[in-house]
Amino acid sequence: MGEDAAVEQEQAGGRRGRGASGGAAARRAARSGGGPGTQLTYIKRQINVYEVLNEEGLALIEKNADTVLEEIGIEFRDDAEALALWKEAGADVKGERVHFPKGLCRELLKTAPSVYTQHARNPERSVQIGGNATVFAPVYGPPFVRDLDGNRRYATIEDFRNFVKLAYMAPSIHHSGGTVCEPVDVPVNKRHLDMIYSHIKYSDKPFMGSVTAPERAEDTVAMAKIVFGDDFVENNTVLTSLINANSPMVFDETMLGAAKVYARHNQACIVTPFILAGAMSPVTVAGTLTQVLAEVLAGASFTQLIRKGAPVLFGTFASSISMQSGAPTFGTPEPSLVSYGAAQLARRLGLPFRTGGSLCASKVPDAQAAYESANTLNSTLLAGTNFVLHSAGWLEGGLASCYEKFMMDIDQLGMQQKFAEGVDLSENGQAMDAIRQVGPGSHYLGCDHTQANFQSAFYRSSIADNNSYEQWLAEGQKTAPQRANDLARRWLESYEAPYLDPSIDDGLKDFIAAKKASMPDAFT
Repeated sequence: MGEDAAVEQEQAGGRRGRGASGGAAARRAARSGGGPGTQLTYIKRQINVYEVLNEEGLALIEKNADTVLEEIGIEFRDDAEALALWKEAGADVKGERVHFPKGLCRELLKTAPSVYTQHARNPERSVQIGGNATVFAPVYGPPFVRDLDGNRRYATIEDFRNFVKLAYMAPSIHHSGGTVCEPVDVPVNKRHLDMIYSHIKYSDKPFMGSVTAPERAEDTVAMAKIVFGDDFVENNTVLTSLINANSPMVFDETMLGAAKVYARHNQACIVTPFILAGAMSPVTVAGTLTQVLAEVLAGASFTQLIRKGAPVLFGTFASSISMQSGAPTFGTPEPSLVSYGAAQLARRLGLPFRTGGSLCASKVPDAQAAYESANTLNSTLLAGTNFVLHSAGWLEGGLASCYEKFMMDIDQLGMQQKFAEGVDLSENGQAMDAIRQVGPGSHYLGCDHTQANFQSAFYRSSIADNNSYEQWLAEGQKTAPQRANDLARRWLESYEAPYLDPSIDDGLKDFIAAKKASMPDAFT
């Protein structure tokens, strides 16, 4: 048996029970985003993507991006190694500003894979990134939480663990994500250790690494090697991590340092311009797409200078702003157009694509939160997005992770997964026997086809109330957020941790203890 196969077999041992696919639990999960039961695999889209740009429009934006790269340039700040690598590759380096000859970045990106697998410690949870696959990951980055008692407060490590547990239990979330909230009760220089450990301990889905400092990225890789083994990590991808451009047209030392660590170890980077259009990019869709493409070309191709063949994603996070207050807005038409266009540009480059999620500016999980999130999520799926951050739990423009919003969002993710299956054209899907049996003037409620299919025919929401008004009154007149609150409490009470080999767990704890002991606490 090869070493890689042995590693996978060892990791799979003891984990077939609660998370195994098949049976009644699988059927329940397939028709509902609500049950903390059998996991759904990542989405394999059977529907066409929606495209907003024709060939002429795409070529124009690509030409403009090449002009930006060549004439204006991109700054690589406070990183002498990056500047030296670009100079060696043939770029014109003037101070920290790099000017790229036409075609250089595209040539470098020819070595980046269009599809890769991110391995989970449970092989059944591994995901495909790229192609026709869509992977949902939870909210990323908020310093605040809105908790189950209705309080808005700073997040804690306990909140972090809770969101990891909920993401693990959610059938339609395929990835554990990264900074599901920022645990401010743990020192800044040590919290990444607790966060990575939580992803490994409380979930067996794939996860993201720390990017807040190069040494924290190194710690992430070291912990991954404890779980997967050195050789497996160096020859496979077990981490997909977020590298933001400091838009407009700057990559800073922190992001470059983290990108270098992950690329050198064959781990994936999501190179993502963080755009608030009108402040960090032009107010127009075409102008924003031009800047996004230029920034991604520069950042993504840099990973190939570090290690040819290292996985890299074309990312974009695009929001508009209120021209009255300057605050970010979500669920509006222009960012959707940016997402659709950026997805087309990513496909032309042959890179996996990341954008979107369940984004909203609302401060509570209300109607505004629902419609803004739905608008963003629909365009995310239809664009053909491969990796979706912020799929569940995002509130208040990304400042807060919300338990109730999390549960409401995962219900919607289940609907999106069902929708992505497309139209069933099998013999059962055609339902000709039912049409013949019922004939004119009757109904389908009791026919054989309905009886055989009623359990799985339609998606069953875990949040929506579709009962009569009288029954709703009798059951306490609960709103959707109240029902989501109840559901989150039940899930957390019933949580059971996935199996983790005790020797791996001990190795992780020893590593964390040694790292924490090696430095004093720092809260800035």
